[in-house]
Amino acid sequence: MGSIIEKVISVIAKATLWRFSPTIIGVTGSVGKTSTKLAIAAVLSPDHRIRYAKGNLNSRLGLAMTIIGDWSREECRLVSHDTPAGQKKTQKLYFWIKVAVLGVWQILTLRSSQYPEVLILEYGADKPGDIRRLTKLACPNIGVVTAIGDVPAHVEKYENPEDVAREKSRLIDVLPPSGFAILNADDANVLGMARRSRAQVLTYGFSAEAALRVVGFETRIDVGGAGNSSFKLEYGGGMVPIKLPQAFGRAHAYAAAAAAAVGVGFNMNLIRISEAISLYQPAPGRMRVLRGIKNATILDDAYNASPVSVRNGLEVLAAMPAKRRVAVLGDMREIGKFTLSAHEGIGKIAAEVADEIVCVGESSKIIAEAARKAKMKPAHIHHFDDIDSALDFIGNMVLEGDVVLVKGSHSVGLEKAVVELTRLESTGPVV
Repeated sequence: MGSIIEKVISVIAKATLWRFSPTIIGVTGSVGKTSTKLAIAAVLSPDHRIRYAKGNLNSRLGLAMTIIGDWSREECRLVSHDTPAGQKKTQKLYFWIKVAVLGVWQILTLRSSQYPEVLILEYGADKPGDIRRLTKLACPNIGVVTAIGDVPAHVEKYENPEDVAREKSRLIDVLPPSGFAILNADDANVLGMARRSRAQVLTYGFSAEAALRVVGFETRIDVGGAGNSSFKLEYGGGMVPIKLPQAFGRAHAYAAAAAAAVGVGFNMNLIRISEAISLYQPAPGRMRVLRGIKNATILDDAYNASPVSVRNGLEVLAAMPAKRRVAVLGDMREIGKFTLSAHEGIGKIAAEVADEIVCVGESSKIIAEAARKAKMKPAHIHHFDDIDSALDFIGNMVLEGDVVLVKGSHSVGLEKAVVELTRLESTGPVV
């Protein structure tokens, strides 16, 4: 049944693209896809009708679903990795009927002016061949590659990190000569994709070689969590100031610079890009700063984790004014043979940055042990097998004036810790 549904919905999605011919922006990479997607949406939305992929809709069905329509949080979960195990099959079936009916109806009746001009889609690559399958459904006009890193997410499904980069590069291979390849100049694996591109290449990053260069990056954070990141963006001999309210860390600067490169591809000038990017807001679980219990400040970066993103999170924690710095760190999963070395590396950094470390999950034991070897006192290192057993401890150990980083792979469930620390009913909508 699943394969039949996928074929039907995919056919309708392809017919939708044929009928309305939107510009497709494809975003891939091992980290930063969601933030980049939202930054692109912020840049383009003032002047264009856009639609972007909600939640984790980066599979073939997820792309098809985004092409056909906008959906609620609950509907997005039906095809995302967050689908509840007990979800009723009849509920899913009725939903897919709804998607199919809407798709056919709009192909037959909708005017082109009523459909989005621009689709911003995420292209996931959990395993070899995924990008090829996705580009056959929706071939992008503009391709954005965020970062691969030394130990990419999902690397356990590949022979080595180079194979992950090769898979991601398939997105660049299919771009038309009239398109744009937007590449991270600070990641060697990504920058190397320029050689494969038939499209015009625009690079972004902090390095002097980047076409769109971030300079003078600063993060200002007040006690209580208010603040912003700011920098100047250079391109083509011009320079504009960029300010990102309530967005902390270099990851958001990369997202903004990538979005600015897309804006350049749409013939926007730097001043217009600077004005538009100020609308950007971080997604739940992607380095949001929240007010917590006991006047603590919570760095909600709980959505997912890879070595590069955890290092970035600890860098932000180190920059925060705090009475104590607390790192709640979960497993970094799906990294295969790199599990030991990657967790050891994070443990060493955490020992230098944090006053207290709470480790959650089986692999996070390696973080705890590495922190001990780095001479952190055992009394300040805590380990729990799962998030449910850690929640009471996390809630009770936080003190007034603490800054708490929450970071781990999505399957560890650390969003529960954010709820515990903020007393929110949930960590926010799927975006």
